[in-house]
Amino acid sequence: MEQQAQRPSKASREMLERLTGEVFAPWVRELDLRLLDVSEGEVRLALPVAPRHVHGGGVLCGQTMMAAADSAMVLAIVAQLGEFRPMTTVQLQTSFLRPIPAPSPGTAADATVVARVLRAGKQLVFGEIEVLDAQGRLAAHATTTYALL
Repeated sequence: MEQQAQRPSKASREMLERLTGEVFAPWVRELDLRLLDVSEGEVRLALPVAPRHVHGGGVLCGQTMMAAADSAMVLAIVAQLGEFRPMTTVQLQTSFLRPIPAPSPGTAADATVVARVLRAGKQLVFGEIEVLDAQGRLAAHATTTYALL
């Protein structure tokens, strides 16, 4: 696929950071997602691989990755539209390709969540999300559809 030059976001970084505190549910804010980069229709977030998100198998649980992916896509849509509009997830299909292990005791690690709008229509928005491990390898891939309300 041909890479297009990234254009500046229609929404400011400050607006996106404020929205995470105003729009996301309290338990989603506890994911501690940090905005790393934003451009038109795309965001890159850091997702701490915290002990509370690691299941008994010693890896980041899928529910955490899916919540982070869903949240990142909301921000990517805002970065595309230039404003927050009420929306709802219609479909989120996730494939888990490799586990993200818990960091060694006393160390910290982040996964990276990249969400991009593929097409924005008047009522539906289509996107894709990648979750990368600390080495930048693809750990999960999701496709999604949102309805603008």
